[in-house]
Parts: sequence; C-alpha cells; structure tokens
Amino acid sequence: MSVVQPQQLQEKEVKPAGRYRYRILALLFMATTINYMDRSIIGVLAPTLEKVFAWSKSDYASINVAFKMAYAVGMISMGTIIDRFGTRIGYTIAIGIWSIFGMFHALLRPSFGLIGFMAARFGLGFGEAGNFPAAIKTVAEWFPKKDRAFATGIFNAGSNVGAFLAPIAVTTILTVGGTQSWPFTFLITGVFSGIWVLLWLKFYKKPEQHPSVSEEELKYIQQDGEEINSEEEEVKIPLKKVLFKKQTIAFTIGKLTDGVWYFFMFWSGMFFTDRFGMSIKELGAAYAVMYLIADLGSIGGGYLSKFFINKGYSLNVARKLSLLICALAVFPVFTATLTNNPYIAACFIALASGGHQAWSANMFTVSSDLFPKSATASVVGLGGMFGALSGMLIDIILGQNLDSTGQEAYFWMFLVAGCSYISILFIMHLIVPKYKALDNQLHEVE
Repeated sequence: MSVVQPQQLQEKEVKPAGRYRYRILALLFMATTINYMDRSIIGVLAPTLEKVFAWSKSDYASINVAFKMAYAVGMISMGTIIDRFGTRIGYTIAIGIWSIFGMFHALLRPSFGLIGFMAARFGLGFGEAGNFPAAIKTVAEWFPKKDRAFATGIFNAGSNVGAFLAPIAVTTILTVGGTQSWPFTFLITGVFSGIWVLLWLKFYKKPEQHPSVSEEELKYIQQDGEEINSEEEEVKIPLKKVLFKKQTIAFTIGKLTDGVWYFFMFWSGMFFTDRFGMSIKELGAAYAVMYLIADLGSIGGGYLSKFFINKGYSLNVARKLSLLICALAVFPVFTATLTNNPYIAACFIALASGGHQAWSANMFTVSSDLFPKSATASVVGLGGMFGALSGMLIDIILGQNLDSTGQEAYFWMFLVAGCSYISILFIMHLIVPKYKALDNQLHEVE
C-alpha cells in the first residue's frame, strides 16, 4: 500500500461519478444518532432520577463508571470482532445488544437498587462500543482518504443529533406524563433500532461487491491506489502487532479526550441544576443548544481537513492544523463556571462541545490515515477503550469531590477540560512529528 500525497491526488483526480456511498453514509449517520440518543437520555434525566432513586453524586458517578467500564471492554473486543468478521455482521450484533439493554432501563425501580442501573448501563455500554469501530471501518472502505474526515464528520454529527433529540424527548414525556413517566424515555429508540437493522442488512455490501456501485464510483473510491480485494483485506492483523507502534500510541493518547466529552454529556445536566437551579424545560433547551453547536462542529471539523488538503497542504499539516483549531475552541470552557448567567455558561459549553466533535471527526480519520483497513477497527477500539477509561477516572474523582467539597469541583474539572486538548495535541506531535502510515506488513511508508 502506498500513501498518496495531496499533490498526487490532484494529478490523478477521478470524477466522483455515482453517489451510492452516501446512502451507506446515511445509514452510519442513523446508527450513530440512535446510539447517542440511547446513551444521552440519562444525562438529561439525571436530576430527576437523583430524586426518584435517592442517589448521591458518587452513586451517579458509579452508574457512569459501569457504562464506561463496559464501553472500554466492548471497544477492544468489538473492534477485534469487526475486523475479523466485517462491518455487516458486527454492526448488527452491536446495535442489537445496546437496544435490548437500553429498553431494559424502563423496567428498573428503586427496589432494584443501584446495582440494577449499573447492570443496565454496563450492557448498554458494551453494545454501544461497536458503533465507532464499525463506522470508521466502513468509511475507510467507501471513501478515499481526502474525503474521509468530511464523511466521518457527517456520520459523527449523528451523535449530536441523537443527543439533541434526547432532551426534547425527555422533556416532552415528563411534561405530559409527569415524573413517573420517566421509564418511557428509554423505550423510544427500540423501534428505530429494528428499522435500522433491516435497512443495514438489505443495503450494505462492500463497494467492489455492490451491484449498485458503478465502475466510475468504484474507481473514485479506490483512487488512493488501495486495492480492496488485495492481500491487505485477506490478512487479518492481530491488535498485538500494532499495539506498541508509535502511530497507535499517538492515536490512543488523542482519544483520551473522550473523557472530557463524557463529562460534557453526563454531567452538564447536574452542573446546570446545581449551579443555576434549572428546571427540566430549561435544561432541555440548554442541551439542545449545546448539541446543535456540536453538530455544526462535527461537520465543520471534517470539512477543515478537506479544505486544507484542497489548498495543497499535506495530510500531516492538514490534520494537525485542524486539530489545533478544535483545541482552541475548547480552551475557554472553564469560564462557564465563572458566570452567573446560565445562558452564557451554556454557550461556552456548546462551543467546547463543537470543538470536541470537530476534534473527534479528525481523530477518527487519523486512524484510517495511518493504519491498513484490516487493523482500523481494532485500533479505533483500543483508542475508544482508553477514552472510556479516562471518563471513568473523571467520574470517580468528580463524584467524590462534589460530595465532599461541593460545586468548586466543577471549576477544576472544566479547567482541566479546557487545557487537555492543546496539551494532548502537543504530545501527539512529539510522538508522530510526520505522517508515516503503516502498510499491510506494518512497514512505514511515506
């Protein structure tokens, strides 16, 4: 496999005839929307459930830890399974697991105790871990390198759409049915998941096997010179072979920022309620703004890399410059704790959420830039595992400090969140100062 530089891409540009790849991308967007709607519901419901189940902040942290522990285990195992058996089967298994456990939340009552919710979140986390390894691998199969960040940004925008829909659904159900209607909020994605599985099994095949993909579109997809039926696809690369490569280490460190995103997702509701005394309707509006900006950030972040590549920058410069812009957008988030205006605080968190999602779109693309397709899902799973572990650490520390010291803990957490992206990007650059991709034999190529 050879890495094609932007100048070479421009010389051998292939007209993007055919659009079937965007139907596949639409399915990835739908799955990611369902995924994030399932996981985000508890963040909006947290202040309500805190009263219904009499949780302390440490109890709520434990529930989030259970989710992320399973997500970490699921990331590494699901990534390996998807690389071995392919996205068609792996994706179907993943969404089946997370949908069953998502709906299981509706059966929980205070008599189940803390363990019941932890078990439900554990199952949900394990299943949801399959989404991103499968989606990133699918993008690598269906899009050339210069389009992958943009395609990733589009499907990753589904995470924000799902998170945007979650507060709308929760506030509507609780407004109409009252607090006791909270179980219904966990049932609304089950039907969507069933429809998605049917569409996925009906329409998904690899591009070179798909009867609806024209010869011209296939040529466009394969313009980087990667032969999909080549030895690269036939050889299964065990994760242990890439585990200590500097490319793997850099990507994994970059994914530690997932812990910050989990903090925004699962703790913002608590922050707004504790700091400003927001009602459920106000909280829903704050979340809606937050995820709308995050959605724009996801798509815009994916476009950034494409913009810089089209301007003639190398992949190395385009990706890192995009990541720097994203990191700068997250930096001022700590000021959310310094204002007495909840809407100003919401805007700072929204800007940081957009910055993270733009960062995430580019980080996912880094994995398909640097690794052969047969290892991409495994590496994404490894990075996601460490991201989940960082989220677990945040939950444990933040929950304990909120119970012991009160709201002051929010300031320090937001400050760490704001500084982490710039620091991590600097470390990544030290590890991988130049883009040197690994071929199927794990040799570095220019």
